[in-house]
Amino acid sequence: MRALSIASVLKASCRCYTKPHGTLSLSVGDSGTTSNRGRILVLPCGLTLGSHITVVGMPHWAHAENDPKIAVLKEGDESVMVSQFMMELQGLKTVDGEDPPRILHFNPRLKGDWSGKPVIEQNTCYRMQWGSAMRCEGWKSRADEETVDGEVKCEKWIRDDDDGSEESKATWWLNRLIGRKKKVALDWQYPFAEGKLFVLTLRAGLEGYHVNVDGRHITSFPYRTGFVLEDATGLSLKGDLDVHSVFAASLPNSHPSFDPQKHLERLSKWKVPPLPEGDVELFIGILSAGNHFAERMAVRKSWMQHKLIKSSKIVARFFVALSGRKEVNIELKKEAEYFGDIVIVPYLDNYDLVVLKTVAISEYGIRTMAAKYIMKCDDDTFVLEWPEEDYPPYANGPGYIISSDIAQFIVAEFEKLKLRLFKMEDVSMGMWVEKFNSSKPVEYQHSLKFCQFGCVEDYFTAHYQSPRQMLCMWDKLVNQVKPQCCNMR
Repeated sequence: MRALSIASVLKASCRCYTKPHGTLSLSVGDSGTTSNRGRILVLPCGLTLGSHITVVGMPHWAHAENDPKIAVLKEGDESVMVSQFMMELQGLKTVDGEDPPRILHFNPRLKGDWSGKPVIEQNTCYRMQWGSAMRCEGWKSRADEETVDGEVKCEKWIRDDDDGSEESKATWWLNRLIGRKKKVALDWQYPFAEGKLFVLTLRAGLEGYHVNVDGRHITSFPYRTGFVLEDATGLSLKGDLDVHSVFAASLPNSHPSFDPQKHLERLSKWKVPPLPEGDVELFIGILSAGNHFAERMAVRKSWMQHKLIKSSKIVARFFVALSGRKEVNIELKKEAEYFGDIVIVPYLDNYDLVVLKTVAISEYGIRTMAAKYIMKCDDDTFVLEWPEEDYPPYANGPGYIISSDIAQFIVAEFEKLKLRLFKMEDVSMGMWVEKFNSSKPVEYQHSLKFCQFGCVEDYFTAHYQSPRQMLCMWDKLVNQVKPQCCNMR
């Protein structure tokens, strides 16, 4: 069996399978330990309902850490004993250079957790923003807590501080001796042990991910809005772990975001109307990535069909940087020429440079459009018209609106090389508005209906919406004339 080097990557083409569902495997010798960089198994087209991944591995024995990330050193202690590893489903096919989103972060902490007990922590992370962690600490989920495909979120395992609320073994044996029958309840140890081989299976269900270890269900993690199965294009394994083998099966053979010919409907009705001769009330700049063909098409077929946009009173354009992949750039330029709604900014896409797209949106809005207001949003944000007479200058990642005088200030400061650029573009906008506010008062308006995490009923904007969700929301808006969410993935 060949040993693979640290951070080795298995790659394949998205159309590499000869059957409707494919398999991938990665075999690693005993020397194939993981590191902080880890090892990645590339899932070319992501996952689909029923996909499953099996990992055979062995946790390391605990080692001393002087600066543990999962615990706080007690006074007088120089180190803490730690043994933990991370298994993550990542969205590898995002903007080049951007930290991939963690669609599932599965973190068994055998030793070293701040609680002093073995735990399993699960979470998601998008653009360095972590969600609320779900911790399994040895107690079974409450009977009244929602399940995932009928499975509890956390199973029980034996804890060394069990208060004896369940029947003791001595009492159980005594009842058997005197003839009292009772259903036997088996208690299991924590599913991972130092130096002990385990077989873990991760399965994609209808409502969430399910993890079995050595044939026993351990935990189920519900899907979170904005994280879709097909985006899980890589499995990362890192930490205190020897990986013996990884096997993935029931995989899809195509991906909706990486096949432009399949998703770009070149029909004239999706083209943008001519620019108006007069001033524009609102210009919307949409941040997008080169390979987000499906996302842009969903926007064109949903809220960009609003009567105000079709009449050119409001103008929307996608702002896309060049990709590091030549084939993506070729298709992107064809798409831009046909639909007429893409502004290609002349640099390679990188998360640290997303802030330059925000500057480009401001410049385009005041110089090309002469717009009264400029709005920025992402290509997974569903926009509605603002119901009031005035548009609010709302600075938040999924979508915000600024007045044209602020946009003119930003462009002028940028050209004078006085504009402070921070890699998080929404934070940058906040700094720029604050600087503008020192010379001219800014009226800040805020509404929770600009939903930052997912969707709320009667929203103004909804974030992290998949192409399917965008089309569903548009259909509800047209037919029911009311902003309503779509919870499918």
